Amino acid sequence: MKALLFKEIRSYLSSVIGYTAMGVFLLSSGFFVWVYPGSNNIIDMGESNLQPFFSQAPGILMFLFPAFTMRCFAEEKKSGTLEILITQPISIFQIILSKFFAASFLAIITILPTLIYYISVSQMGEITGNIDHPTTIGGYLGLILLSISYVAIGVLASSLSKNQVIAFLLALFFNFFIYLGISYLAVFLGNPLDYYIIKLSMLDHFNSLHRGIIDSRDIIYFISVIFLALYLTKSVLKPS
Repeated sequence: MKALLFKEIRSYLSSVIGYTAMGVFLLSSGFFVWVYPGSNNIIDMGESNLQPFFSQAPGILMFLFPAFTMRCFAEEKKSGTLEILITQPISIFQIILSKFFAASFLAIITILPTLIYYISVSQMGEITGNIDHPTTIGGYLGLILLSISYVAIGVLASSLSKNQVIAFLLALFFNFFIYLGISYLAVFLGNPLDYYIIKLSMLDHFNSLHRGIIDSRDIIYFISVIFLALYLTKSVLKPS
């Protein structure tokens, strides 16, 4: 498993797609948070927190992480190497975990450079270090859990098709529905179902974390989404 994991990481780090996606995220998030005028501009807002960044980032990453994962199994299926890989002395779940951990690693290193935003905001105030630390810590924790959930869903989508473009679109649809679509559904259905349905939305749990409220229920929710997506991936790939 370790050899396959490092092979997957090397393939991402030698891929144009990986670096392009990371660059797009950093440039787009930086543009909306620091350059584009309005309520989401940190300088215009005049408050020492990263609320605008945490509001913008999930939507950007929703589009980008399917680009990381679309080739995971779709490419293996198309080239016929998946059958060869399955015959190796490694379980299907270990293969899935190798691809999942490699894509998750790339997702995390995509987010890490944005810590410069945290350093910048903490230095910009009249009092150095005057920043809302709880919401920042909770926001980054939520963003990492959300990103890894996106990755797990993307791995599942890639297992459903031989075509990378279809895998990308499926991952995008699944991510959008679970992050935002369930919230719209809850509003549409109204009381009393809306309270229970909204709890299935990643948006609700992410918002709770980036308000600085680190609740074990939110963490368990994201872990459950990840395990469910990986389990379904195993079910799809399991030889009949």
